This record gives sequence, structure tokens and C-alpha cells, in this order.
Amino acid sequence: MNSLLADYASMLGQGTLDTLYMTLASAVIAYLFGLPLGVALVVTGPGGLRPRPYFNRALGALINIVRSLPFIILLIAIIPFTRLVAGTSIGATASLVPLAIGAIPFIARMVESSLKELDRGELEAAQSMGASLGQIVLRVMLPECLPGLILGGTITLITLVGYSAMAGAVGGGGLGDIAIRYGYYRYQNDLMVLTILLLLLIVQAFQSMGNRLSRKADRKA
Repeated sequence: MNSLLADYASMLGQGTLDTLYMTLASAVIAYLFGLPLGVALVVTGPGGLRPRPYFNRALGALINIVRSLPFIILLIAIIPFTRLVAGTSIGATASLVPLAIGAIPFIARMVESSLKELDRGELEAAQSMGASLGQIVLRVMLPECLPGLILGGTITLITLVGYSAMAGAVGGGGLGDIAIRYGYYRYQNDLMVLTILLLLLIVQAFQSMGNRLSRKADRKA
């Protein structure tokens, strides 16, 4: 194992950085779209602040369609779009495109689930004081549901770690790429085990950080 670390330390270090970059950057991009979509699902849904049944059903159907696609199929299916956006279909930066697209509907549903747990009385109180829709969303819904949103974000990051590993199957970079190219194709099982351990450490770090932040947010609520 010591010899393995000496031979591949640089590659594994870069792979770890690439995995973190792919996971965190794609999460930020996905939340820029997924968070508003989740809010829209709640606001326009039955009993929402602005019920729009047809829009809500259409949006929900679209999100479900994208969610139903296995990530590896989505990854391959949008290669032309990835090339259009990133200029290439391989490497860590190119992987941000399918990772973000795959995470957007997942985030939307996570946000929807968190916001639906909010006490209806708080929304009615805000409405009675003349708060606008934007004020209710930004000052009541999101702050009050912050602990749940953080836990949802943690689950999203962990899911994206798994997605980033799958992206290695098509040259997406990161630890998944190393595991496939060296561990699988070259039958270096010890290297495969090492990449798995590194992925587990990343997942554990995200989970611990998310739990800690959620507890802090809950105490402030």
C-alpha cells in the first residue's frame, strides 16, 4: 500500500480535488435552478400561495421525466449538449453539465418536501400583515425550513459524489475515472479499493458537515 501511495499519490490527490470540484460546482449550478423550481412547485400547488393547477402539473411532470432517467443514460444522451456548452465532453469541467442537469430535478423535489413541512399558520400570519409573495418566500418559507434544506443539500452532495464517479465511465475525471481506467481496466484492485475509501471519506465529510450545520440552523430558528 505504501508503494501504491508513492506511485499514485499525485494522481489520487488530483482526482480527489477534481471530484470535490465537480461535486461542489455542479451543486451550486443545480441549486440556482432547482431551488426556484422547488419553491414554484409549492407556491403553485394545491393550497399554495398562488395555485396554478395546470402549470404545477406540467412542471411536476417535466421534473419527474428528468428524474426517471438513470444518470449514466442522461450522461451519454446529452454529450452533444455538453460539447456545445463546455467545448468538450471529457474532463471535470465538462462533467458539470450532466451533473447539474441530473441534480436539478432532485433538488427541486427535496426543496418541495422541506417547504411543505412549514406550518400553514406562519404563512397566513405573514399574509395577514401584508407581506408580498417574494417577502413570504425569502423571509418566512426559506428561513423557517433552513435545517431541512441543509439536510436536503447534504443528500444532494452525497448523490453528486456518486454521479461524479459514474461520469468517470466516459472520461469525466475525478476518482471515478481513476477507478475505472486504472483499477478496473488494468486490474489494479488495490488502487480500486483506495479510490473507494477516498470516496467514502468525502461522503462522510459531507454528511458530518451537513448534520452540524443543520443543528446550528435549527437552534437559531
